[in-house]
Amino acid sequence: MNKPLAFAALAEAATGVALIVAPSLVTQLLLGTYPSGVAVGVGRVAGISLLSLGIACWPGKGPIRSALGGMATYGLLVTIYLSYLGIRGEWVGPFLWPAVALHAVLSLLLTRAWFCARNAVENSRP
Repeated sequence: MNKPLAFAALAEAATGVALIVAPSLVTQLLLGTYPSGVAVGVGRVAGISLLSLGIACWPGKGPIRSALGGMATYGLLVTIYLSYLGIRGEWVGPFLWPAVALHAVLSLLLTRAWFCARNAVENSRP
């Protein structure tokens, strides 16, 4: 296993989880100021991105499977979070629901491709 890559992937994923859970605290610790308004939502999307990057870069799986897994994770979590924002009705721009629909479709396609890649690897083993 590539230890530096594993450490970097774990660090990015942990930072992502922290941004998802407590974006204000992470922003305060990193930048010295608290985010306000829509910046909290953007911070959470950034956290989802970092978590997905950590998953995609985790060593030990083929690069295609890792990339598909990371992108599928990103799409699913962003779909859920943007849907949550839309249902709450706090920040709803004209492209929010089309973005939710696009991410939902891409998530399904990526998840299907990930399963197909996983099955292909398992079926090719002796």
